[in-house]
Amino acid sequence: MARVHIKKNDQVYILSGKERGKTGKVLRVFPGKSRAIVEGINFIQKHTRPNPQKNVKGGILPKESPIHLSNLMVVCKRCNKRTRTGFSEVRGGQKARVCRKCNELLDE
Repeated sequence: MARVHIKKNDQVYILSGKERGKTGKVLRVFPGKSRAIVEGINFIQKHTRPNPQKNVKGGILPKESPIHLSNLMVVCKRCNKRTRTGFSEVRGGQKARVCRKCNELLDE
């Protein structure tokens, strides 16, 4: 399992692929697979069967699919730039992620 530099609710920038240059919010992270689902990015077409019990209509529905973590970069909230993440020790001896450009804490 790879070390994950991205967490849920992070704002991320897409580095490569068909969605390169876009930004979005991370909805879910799969550390075992090194992938994340980003809101509004990497849509696929999911063919669904109608299910009247669950009130689901059938058809072809757009759905976000996971994107590899190596293609994502965190966007700092303070300096609003895409950045690598570093780790810094905060009070109590705990580690927290920091922006490499402005040293702002990324974990709130």
